[in-house]
Order: sequence, then C-alpha cells, then structure tokens
Amino acid sequence: MRLCVAFLMLATLANAPMATGDELPVVDDWSYTLERPSQGWQQSGFDASGWKTAKGGFGTHGTPNARIETEWAENNIWLRKTFEVPEVPARPALLVHHDEDAEIYINGRQVADLEGYTTEYKVVPLSGRDASALRKGSNLLAVHCRQSTGGQFIDVHVIDAEHRPELPVPAAMTKPFKSDMITRWGAEVTADNAWTEYPRPQLKRGQWQNLNGNWDYAITSRDEQATPQAWDGEILVPFCLESKLGGVQRLLLDSEALWYHRTFKVDNTQGERTLLNFEAVDYRCEVFVNGQSVGSHQGGNTPFTLDITDAVKAGENTLVVRVEDDTEEWQLRGKQVRNPNGIWYTRVSGIWQTVWLEQVPASYIEDVTLTTDAKAGSITARVDVDSAQPGQQVRLVVKDGEKTVAQAKGPVGEVAATVPSAKLWSSSSPHLYDLQVTLLDANGDEIETVESYAGIRDVGTKRDAQGNLRFTLNGRTIFHWGPLDQGWWPDGLLTPPSDEAMAYDVEFLKAAGFNMIRKHIKVEPRRFYYHCDRLGMMLWQDQVSGGESPRWTHLAPNPTDADWPAEHHQQYMTELEWMIDALESHPSIVVWVPFNEAWGQHRSVEVANWITDRDPTRLVNVSSGGNFWPAGNIVDQHSYPHPSFPFDRSRFAEFVRVVGEFGGHGYPVEDHLWFSDRRNWGYGGLPKNKQEYRDRYEESLDRLVELKQQGIAGGVYTQTTDVEGEINGLLTYDRHTIKIPAEQLAELHRRLLEGDE
Repeated sequence: MRLCVAFLMLATLANAPMATGDELPVVDDWSYTLERPSQGWQQSGFDASGWKTAKGGFGTHGTPNARIETEWAENNIWLRKTFEVPEVPARPALLVHHDEDAEIYINGRQVADLEGYTTEYKVVPLSGRDASALRKGSNLLAVHCRQSTGGQFIDVHVIDAEHRPELPVPAAMTKPFKSDMITRWGAEVTADNAWTEYPRPQLKRGQWQNLNGNWDYAITSRDEQATPQAWDGEILVPFCLESKLGGVQRLLLDSEALWYHRTFKVDNTQGERTLLNFEAVDYRCEVFVNGQSVGSHQGGNTPFTLDITDAVKAGENTLVVRVEDDTEEWQLRGKQVRNPNGIWYTRVSGIWQTVWLEQVPASYIEDVTLTTDAKAGSITARVDVDSAQPGQQVRLVVKDGEKTVAQAKGPVGEVAATVPSAKLWSSSSPHLYDLQVTLLDANGDEIETVESYAGIRDVGTKRDAQGNLRFTLNGRTIFHWGPLDQGWWPDGLLTPPSDEAMAYDVEFLKAAGFNMIRKHIKVEPRRFYYHCDRLGMMLWQDQVSGGESPRWTHLAPNPTDADWPAEHHQQYMTELEWMIDALESHPSIVVWVPFNEAWGQHRSVEVANWITDRDPTRLVNVSSGGNFWPAGNIVDQHSYPHPSFPFDRSRFAEFVRVVGEFGGHGYPVEDHLWFSDRRNWGYGGLPKNKQEYRDRYEESLDRLVELKQQGIAGGVYTQTTDVEGEINGLLTYDRHTIKIPAEQLAELHRRLLEGDE
C-alpha cells in the first residue's frame, strides 16, 4: 500500500548502513516544471519534452542540510527522472529530504505521501505493493513537492537500504538569479554612455577623465596573486559582476579573486599629480598601474583616491584592479547575502560606481567641508590642502546665480563668509548657493579653483505645547515624512542604471508629497545627494550594516549589544567616518542612523556619542527600530503592517519619537515582477485587489495621523520600490508602474504635514 509517512516513522540517515560499493547508482538528472502538468505526468509514457532539465536537489539556500544544485523558490515543482536498477534489492527504500509536502511515484504508482518537512535526508523503506513498483532495468521516479513558507527543498533517490550511497557534494553556485526585468534607462545603457556625469558635485574640477566603459575581467583562485595572462571577457564598469548591465552575471565565491584590466592615456605628467578615484569597490581591492601597486582599500561603500603620480607615464598606461569579496562574515554589506531571500538581496562584488582620473597641481585642494549657520546666514568652508606651502591662502566666493553675494579670504584652514539676508535651504524652498574655492600662493596668484555649493540651514529639536519633542528645520517645526528607500535596481543591483534614473526616484517621491527619505543601509553615488539637495528632500542616512547582532529587544528596557572584536569594531568606525566625511557637506542630510534594528548593533552609546561629537550639526538615531539605548536624539519603533508606538514618557521624554518603519503593503503588478513564478510577498499578506491595497495604505496613514497627535514626530513608510521578491513598493522594481499616482499620494499625505510651522 502507499506510504503516508510522518516524522516518527522515518529512519534517519545516521541510522542507515553506510555504502559498501553495491549501492544503486545515484542519478541527479531531472526534468521539471513549475506549471501544473496535465494528467498522467507521473506515467512512463507521458510526453515531458517541454519540461526543463537540471540537476537535483531543488530548493533555496539556507534550508537545513540541503544539497542544492538548482534553485527552486516557487510554491510547486513537478519532477521526473529515469534511473537504472541492475537488480531489485531485497530492501528497497527512498532516500528523501523534503520541505514541504511531497508525493512520490515509481513507474506511475504512488509509493509515498510525505507531509510537513524534514531537516535532513531520511530513509523511507518500501515494502509490499510499493516495493513491487520497482523493476529491473529502467524505472521512472516522479515527484510533486508543495511549499508554503520558509525554506524549501526536494531531493529523492531510490536506494538499497542495505547499501546507502554517498550523495555527491553539489558544485558551488556561481550564477545569480536571472530575471528578464530591465528599466527603461537600463535598456539604453551602452559602454559610451555609462555614467558620464562628474561624480563629485561638491568639489568639481573642469578637467577629468571618465574610466567607465568596457574593461577586461577574469576570475581566479584567491591564492593567485599574479595578473592573469588571459581574460575571461568584458565587463561594463561601473556595474557589478552579478548585474545584468555589467554583462557577466556571475557570483564571486569567497575562494576567488576578481580582476579588472584596461588602458588609459595621459597627455602630460610634468608638474602635475595624477589622482585615480574610485567611487566604490566592494569589498577589498588592490590597484596596479603599469604593473606597480599604487594602493589598496578595504570597505565597499565609500569613495577613495589613490595618488598614482609615481607610476603613471605620458601616453598609454595599464590599469589593473584585484578584488576580493566575502559578502558576509564581518563585512559591512547591507542587504547583500550569499543566498537571497525575503528582505535579503543579490550580492554585489567589485567596482560598482564610477572610476575616474584627474590631474592637479603639486599643491592642491584635497577636500572642502561645509557648515552653515541659518541665524547668521554664514557659510564656513574647511579647506584641506595637500602639500600646503607657507603663505598660501584660500578665497571663498559665494554666488546666487550670476551675482556674487559674499566672499572671504584667509589662511589655509577655515574661511567663513556671511550672506546678507540669506535665503535658507528648506524642504519647500531648497535654495543653493554656488561656491568658488580658490587656492592662492604666497604672492596671491591662483594655483587652482574648485566649484562647490551650499545650502544654509540648521537642524534641531524643540518641544510643542504638550511637551513632545519635535524636529525643526531653521527653527521651525517640521514632521519628517518619507519612505524607506533601498536604492536597488533590477538591472544594476546597487548601481542605478543612470543618473537620470536615480533622480527619477527622488523626483517621484517629492511629487508624491514626501519631504524626507530614509536612505536604507546603503551609501548612494554622491550625485544622489546632490539631487536631494536641489529638490529639497531631507535625508536620514543609514550606515551600512554587517557583522554579529545581539538579541533584538526593540524598545524594551535593559537592552544588550553584540560583542564585537576590536579589529572589526575599528573597521566599522573607519567606514562610518568615511561615510560621514564623504557626505557631511550635503544640506539634505539631517539625521545619521548608525544601526538598523539590531543588525550588527554594538557599543551603541559609544557610537552615538562619537557621531554627536563628530558632527554636532545633525541629529543621531542610534538604532532605527533596534535595541533602544539612551543615546543620540531619537527613539525609533518599527511596526508592521500598521504604525504603532509603545509610549513610555518616563523613558523616552528626552528623545524625539518616530515610527522608523511601517507599512510594507504589497501589491503584485503582472509582468513587472522580479520573480514572475515565485512567491512574492508584502507585510500582512497580499491584498485581494488594488482597492484593498489602497485601503490598507490609507488605514496606515490614519493611524500615523493619530500617532502624530500623540507626539510622534516622524514616520517612514516601507517602501519606495519593490525589491526582488519584496513587492511592497509604491513603484514596481523596474519603475514602470506607479501603484498609486503621485498626485493622489500627495493629497493623501497633506494632512500629515498640516501644522508644520
């Protein structure tokens, strides 16, 4: 009779006899379909010529003890394979690992109906009528597996229970999931037009050389230190190895190194220094010019510069970059994981932002850091000069359009200019002043001039009439209202397909009535912050997460931190400093967020105090939705699907209270899904129709309005776009479909912003 097997009836692999060499041959070659087949699919005579073929087992990475050869993440899979039996064994059995329910057929006869799931391979004996289904010679094994939630896996073999075989170890997965989805901007990307904009908008020089375009690439063993003699093909920089736009779509294993190669020309090297700039490389890299190592970098999210003057020559030069990327471990990597699932996405390796060259004088302006004072109407520029010489000075010119409105001059260091009747930067009126910063020699002659810009504004807090702390901008109360913005793209992954595409997201959100974006555990290309500056979009900027996490206790008393080794904490702090240093002059950034939830949360008070001392011009949200420590300025609750907050006035009285994530209402748009035939999801389950989706959104807004009246000062809705299988965006992942029109969203949001000063 057919077996209906529960867990207690299964014999574990550990108790089965080990192989002796007489086992039945292992066959891993299957035909499969994800669409319900017609009747008779389990019979030998069924025509399965239209089915796909692949090696088993099938499932998602992370499922316990699963040997995955082929990724399967849909609700159902139907499988068929033929196998040879030289002699029918005396004790035939199934060797099976299933998650979840599995129906198993031999030569058309159902021999097992397995409910629930296993966490390892089990031996299921066949006897009587079920055993008689097996015959000498060719046999057909057919399987249907159903899955509803969590990890999933199916693999089945017919074995001799007296001689259990050792199953082969699957090869490492080197191909990411490939979707047909592409944005309209991605469809227009070529090697000639890939990210041609000047990448550093707050320190601009007139002359520069863009090194984006097709590079040679190769993948070698990580042990290999010599530059490859042959290359595997071309990759389109600045798009990562795994992305569609990069043209490779290959996963980099932690046992491998990724190499890049190209040539570039320099017309003249006399009296000038040549700087090679990388906007971001994930994660560790070493750079070689003309065979000479010119520097290395560890950290995948922020820009860095290498002075290659001593290695470069006039004429043609060779550039090689070697990259290693572990993705997980202690690396700060945000939403990247080795095995994407749920809220975790495809990994990103290698160069993923613009690479460029510039030539500068022997003594040059290395950095310009801007701070402003709204009450005084002043702009202060801290100018760092590399190889500064005695007697050098800095001149700052402030312009409003073509008109010079202020200027100042002083020794290298800080110089400040006050603008009469200054126009302040705000969400509703994001005025920007153009700046010219000039380095002068001891005789007052110009060495070089760089261009920048500034928005004059102050960020703070104050109490309302009921004693609740509120956010302020230029002394006026403002409710922070924005989306969680992941910044992922179906074609470029972490890299937007173009500057225009990146600006589109901000422009849509502005038109939809948001005044803030929470930039979620990603550092964007620097031009993103320029677009937020010019459009008047405030930003909460997250630090990229990674490393070990403590137990997540939310806002409960007596929180805990993870215990990080000193070397990994130091790397975290180094990368945090790099992020702040790269972005601190942008007026749009008003809040720093070092931790999200409890991901990698450690030394919370120490980190919050360090940021406050490092940048007293902004507020600190020590852990958005994470374990609450009395540090920084903000207490932040995450609540799905609808917003809520555990008011505790005694503990939270000195902090601005916000709901830093809520919503996540999912809505699938046919033909615009990353996974067209897999489970897609949103918080609270998916609505039955578009009206229910909108009703849920409006209910969340109703609740947030009530919370605002009780003292909540800001809210963050999850999220701007769908991302992979997470379909809770206001836009589809390809930005093709707007689920609720911007003008309707703006009208819905109007009541949230009522009462701002």
